[in-house]
Amino acid sequence: MAKTMLMNGFTQCCVNHHSEGQWKNPLDGTATGYRDIGYWVELAKTLEQGGFDCLFLADAHGTYNVYKGSREAAVRHGVQFPSNDPTVIIPAMAYATKRLGFACTYSTTYFAPYQTAKLFSTLDHLTGGRIAWNIVTSYLPDALANFGIKDELTHDQRYDRAEEYMEVVYKLWEHSWEEDAVRRDPATDTFSDPAKVHEINHVGEFFDVPGPHMCEPSPQRTPMLFQAGQSGRGIQFAAKHAEAVFCVYPTIAACARNVAKFRAAALRHGRDPGHLKIIQGISVTVAATDAEAQAKFATARSYTSPEGALALFSGWSGVDLSTLQPDKPLHSYESNAIQGVLGMFRDIDPDRVWTVADIADSMAVASIIPKVVGSPTTVADALERWMDETGIDGFNLVPATQPVGFREFVDLVVPELRRRGRMRLAPEGATLREHYFGAGKARLSAEHVAHRSLPAWRVAS
Repeated sequence: MAKTMLMNGFTQCCVNHHSEGQWKNPLDGTATGYRDIGYWVELAKTLEQGGFDCLFLADAHGTYNVYKGSREAAVRHGVQFPSNDPTVIIPAMAYATKRLGFACTYSTTYFAPYQTAKLFSTLDHLTGGRIAWNIVTSYLPDALANFGIKDELTHDQRYDRAEEYMEVVYKLWEHSWEEDAVRRDPATDTFSDPAKVHEINHVGEFFDVPGPHMCEPSPQRTPMLFQAGQSGRGIQFAAKHAEAVFCVYPTIAACARNVAKFRAAALRHGRDPGHLKIIQGISVTVAATDAEAQAKFATARSYTSPEGALALFSGWSGVDLSTLQPDKPLHSYESNAIQGVLGMFRDIDPDRVWTVADIADSMAVASIIPKVVGSPTTVADALERWMDETGIDGFNLVPATQPVGFREFVDLVVPELRRRGRMRLAPEGATLREHYFGAGKARLSAEHVAHRSLPAWRVAS
């Protein structure tokens, strides 16, 4: 039997997201829609109608200021700037839907674990258990400065800090309140039993948190856990903590290699590899025929912002691409950093002689995310091939033009995927974790690292 696809919409509370310049496209609604609650409610309704499991919301707290040593290009071209806080729109979307889940990026770098635990418990209550946290460590220098953080940690040290961060939030979510702590008993004038609400008394290298947790247990207790790291350390972190991984690999071959790495790492951490769902980013442009879809894609390309794309990639890579000659092959530069950039694009096309101009052209629509363009049949064929040849569990869908691209996918591709038995009519279960792992599985699995150290009250029981 064919494996069904988990399907998420992927976007950000900003203009453009991954397709710089599309705000100029008359079909794109993000230029003003990103700050309109009605826009977000309608998008949530569209995704729920299409049987999507989740709306996955990215976030950022700084500007892409590596290109030309300035944020000017990012500001001019709307490169994920301006950007609003996605956590505050989730309750409105949840109120307007019944099944759709919501994943939100939230950084272990900027926010105290006590705040993170309270926020996601609140969202889990308000959504009826339909919330996920995308765990990230952050790096943009001006964001660190705006939060008053003097970050002197290396990449791996940021993950060391994130490890302790996770220990704290697990204690708050899973160890602080006993399951029956809330009494709501008028006869004894007892709302919560003080004997069943516990301090966590965490003392560590980075955090000292006494607790108790401010929130009573929510439907999932711990929100479903996403992670988006693809470095060696990121893979190890995901294998230990994540229930789902968001990845972006440029080709089926590269994706298959790295899916195997994630599964093997999960096994080394004592987990069932099947308890780690892997979600690949994909961009789809669809129309009734292949020719119409190609014409639509060409139209989207006519609105792109090459300099905006270079500002985005320079921010990601830390390499100021404006310092390189646009038409000089990257392989002719001796810098290790530039060779690292070249390595990323060689995965896309190893036979191409890559230049900065080629990078801008390749990233014009949907940045480095793989692009599928065609009729519903063509798109469904491509998605099935990604599923069957890589071992992934589903997709984060990133249309070039939004929200129209989501509506077109729901109207044209979803019926074809359902006809093939690849998409469900609706997600399973009431909570987001049940969407991913099946009805009755609203809580973290017993094998998860959060349960490997138990509080005294659980040991006693």
